[in-house]
Amino acid sequence: MDAVLARKGMQDLLKFPRLAALVEQARRLPPICVAIVHPCDGNSIGGAFAARELGMIDPVLVGPRRKIEAAAARVGASLEGVAIEDAPHSHAAAARAVELARAGRVQAIMKGALHTDEVMEAVVRAEGGLRTERRISHIFVIDAPLYPKLIVISDAAINIAPCLADKRDIVQNAIDLSRALGVERPKVAILSAVETVTPKIPSTVEAAALCKMADRGQITDGVLDGPLAFDNAISKQAAADKGIVSDVAGDADVLIVPDLEAGNMLVKQLVFLAGAGDSGLALGARCPIMLTSRADTAPARIASAALAQLYVHWAQARAAAKAAGE
Repeated sequence: MDAVLARKGMQDLLKFPRLAALVEQARRLPPICVAIVHPCDGNSIGGAFAARELGMIDPVLVGPRRKIEAAAARVGASLEGVAIEDAPHSHAAAARAVELARAGRVQAIMKGALHTDEVMEAVVRAEGGLRTERRISHIFVIDAPLYPKLIVISDAAINIAPCLADKRDIVQNAIDLSRALGVERPKVAILSAVETVTPKIPSTVEAAALCKMADRGQITDGVLDGPLAFDNAISKQAAADKGIVSDVAGDADVLIVPDLEAGNMLVKQLVFLAGAGDSGLALGARCPIMLTSRADTAPARIASAALAQLYVHWAQARAAAKAAGE
């Protein structure tokens, strides 16, 4: 049955060829060990087992053993050879997954059948959590049919009204993920309602500041421009019509939104009106976190597992190169 889940997930994912290509790229790498938090429904355990069958992850199922066994039985998945960390409830499962990550026993975390707040509460805990010096942010990777490449959008899920310092980390996290996906120097568009710096619209001032921060090395490895309106960021014709001369305008790899509300609406419009495929990852913690929706089916979970796998291997290679250079 695991093979059936994987085959069905990949068939559904073929509607989004660029996300499917990421999965194939990830499958050429060794699998990573992933804590699946509270996989007590068909979608979460089915998606995890599909990614396992594709050779992308070695799952550690964290949650109430009886509920996990019942969920596996419902989708016909075999638990033979799969590690289970018994935890009495979802809060305990999130805490145990974080412990496994801190101990280095898992390289990533995937959210199962529980609320995002329960996972993130354990992740950001001051003592025993997974915080680093960098702000944690969520990054969507979108395969939109009318755009010639994947679009990275941040942050539409964690930071509600980020300040300038938060946005610096949001931008850097998005650049890092883009580079892990193979974009050598990502083009980053800082979005606002207009393309000129206007003091009455604070996001335009912050966009200009972020670009200057990149000039001064406070943000690295990307090409930034902003403020840019959405049309200028993704349409060369719109940028030309407005006389915008930019390496980023009309060719953005990354879109940085002003706040969570704008980002959330943008992503859902792309998915539900434009037929885009989506996947996502949270970065800035000690390990990547897949905050898949409880309603997400196997394709979204497989694609998100690919993001985590590619990022983990990229980060390991970067750390090794840095150590060799010291």
